[in-house]
Amino acid sequence: MAVAMVSRGISTSLKLIEKQPISTPGFFNGSLALNPVQRLHITSKRLALAGNGIIPKASAATAVEQDGSSQETAVPMPKVVIDLDSDPEATVVEVTFGDRLGALLDTMNALKNLGLNVVKANVCLDSSGKHNTFAITKASTGRKVDDPELLEAIRLTIINNMMEYHPESSSRLAMGEAFGVFQPYQKIDVDIATHIHVYDDGPERSLLCVETADRPGLIVDLVKIITDINVDVESGEFDTEGLLAKAKFHVSYKGKALIKPLQQVLANSLRYFLRRPTTEDASF
Repeated sequence: MAVAMVSRGISTSLKLIEKQPISTPGFFNGSLALNPVQRLHITSKRLALAGNGIIPKASAATAVEQDGSSQETAVPMPKVVIDLDSDPEATVVEVTFGDRLGALLDTMNALKNLGLNVVKANVCLDSSGKHNTFAITKASTGRKVDDPELLEAIRLTIINNMMEYHPESSSRLAMGEAFGVFQPYQKIDVDIATHIHVYDDGPERSLLCVETADRPGLIVDLVKIITDINVDVESGEFDTEGLLAKAKFHVSYKGKALIKPLQQVLANSLRYFLRRPTTEDASF
């Protein structure tokens, strides 16, 4: 799952987020030491994968029930990308919310509170908005982050900060429904929004592409479902784009690419759990 990066001596002349934080409750509890009544926020970018231009994308027109489209167009699409592929030494995170984001110094401080170091930071402006990119490593080891729970904590922390300093972003984020100041203008039909494809990506691995409705804990859930059928997750990218989550994972089975029957088992397992996230074993 090539933006030029600069060292963390990021220019203090960049204007910090102008709005004062709004005190609100959020999600995480447990070993990650996030306040269980705190908020989190996100932004994403795209993983360049050679030779995989055929990956289909869901149509927003069919996956989303339209509601308040005029208000929606006034608020840019919030995006958060967590990229484990582009840098061998660090996990790359990119956050975009039109041109409304500042230097995100508060977000970088929040990431440091998770036991992370921001080793590089860069801001790039193009026609789609301002892209704030960080390269982060674990403070304890100096290595890139690959633990699913910590990756999810990073994602939710960014989303929480975005909704805190830019409350209008909650109107375009799935987590705005429970934790935002504004309710999302649209609602996702999970069955229509969920798309799963597995592609051959050489003799030693396959490429798994998942698109579905976003929800807290999704990175952890995806990795657990994949590894529960003994498929290894090698690397990838996880994007949050408004109400949708899009993941690309390089996967293998015993060091080899997945054969067709195993590809089908993997796709069916993911489709079942993603479309029925609240199904309990006791109901069978």
